[in-house]
Amino acid sequence: MNAIEIKNLTKRFGKFTAVDHISFNVEEGKVFGFLGPNGSGKSTTIKIICGVLQATEGFAKVLGYDTGTQNANVKKNIGYMSQKFSLYEDLTVNENLDFYAGIYGLNKKDRDERKKGIIALAGLSGREKVITKVLSGGWKQRLALGCALIHQPKLLVLDEPTAGVDPVSRRTFWDIIHKISSLGITVLVTTHYMDEAESCDELAFIFNGKIIEIGAPKDLIKKEGVNNLEDVFIKYVERETNTSTTTSFENLKFAVKGEE
Repeated sequence: MNAIEIKNLTKRFGKFTAVDHISFNVEEGKVFGFLGPNGSGKSTTIKIICGVLQATEGFAKVLGYDTGTQNANVKKNIGYMSQKFSLYEDLTVNENLDFYAGIYGLNKKDRDERKKGIIALAGLSGREKVITKVLSGGWKQRLALGCALIHQPKLLVLDEPTAGVDPVSRRTFWDIIHKISSLGITVLVTTHYMDEAESCDELAFIFNGKIIEIGAPKDLIKKEGVNNLEDVFIKYVERETNTSTTTSFENLKFAVKGEE
């Protein structure tokens, strides 16, 4: 079963094509990485998947719902988290969780049970009464993840969730992501960290609004004959732009004293 089905998806803004006839599927319970440079079409695609934007052509189905005609059902069954912290910093950890539980209409019993599970999963035990603004960036992101999970979504969409977070917190955050996946929740995630991308079950690379390649990280590395995923990413960009990303020594001579 697929949690996400994308077929010939296209989004235009006037004469500009942000997403150009892309197609891919995401299996239920998998961690699917969606990678590409800034401006490649990632965010536009995610907004369509979340039912925020309407596609110009093609379709996107999420959990069996058409994002164009059934976006209310889509929004009820997904959780979303962005790199920009979006919770209330003047509220405590508990109060933020209570607020989001209220948005999704949870009764007190369900709210309290789910809060216990989220606090344990995110390692927030003992911090329930802490004002959110005093938490570190890593703890804030764990709390934001908890709020995105409070209504037990079947799909979790994470848009660069660890940007600006220290390496230890990133590792912990990804441990949580894989625990979530093991519970059967599908995760769609964008990231610029290649070590994070390598831990995904499958990856889709998008460039200039088009899908370049899709596959398991180790298969893509083997196919391109390189040592790591970063080299794969660079090869894709160089191939699509027909330019090298390497700065030659000749271009650096201006910085060396006595060279002209």
